[in-house]
Amino acid sequence: MEPRFNLFDSPTAAKIAKRFYATSSVLDGSTLPKSLRELVELRVGQLNGCGFCVDIHTKEAAAAGETTLRLNLVAAWRHTTVFSGAERAALALAEEGTRLGDRGVSDETWAEVREHFDDDQVGALVCLVSLINAATRMNLIVHNPGGSYEPGMFAGMAS
Repeated sequence: MEPRFNLFDSPTAAKIAKRFYATSSVLDGSTLPKSLRELVELRVGQLNGCGFCVDIHTKEAAAAGETTLRLNLVAAWRHTTVFSGAERAALALAEEGTRLGDRGVSDETWAEVREHFDDDQVGALVCLVSLINAATRMNLIVHNPGGSYEPGMFAGMAS
């Protein structure tokens, strides 16, 4: 697949993309573990069919210490024993927050999230799910393909 358009060739889109990345980098200062953030972003990328995001977040999760087993099981997390209660709550929020048109975030999922995360972490999770959904949409619209990402590749964009 060839990209339809390079967002960085558009002065306006390039400015927005840089600010978008800088905004998402604020999550690095949260107490939400990096590996959990990557699992959530990976799951949203899978749900939205974004090869670019799946590529990025699989590799970043591995670089953050995630095992191959857990990465391979993210797509079927409900039918595994390798994720903690907190991780399962975050993955459920990621799925329901991505598929808002189905029924929204259920009260049961919200209660699980509140059980495992403090207010700052809940806020970070809500922002994380929202931001990665926006990123997947941008990448899918312009057909950004996955496969060539290297961990840390976008680190300089936050400045």
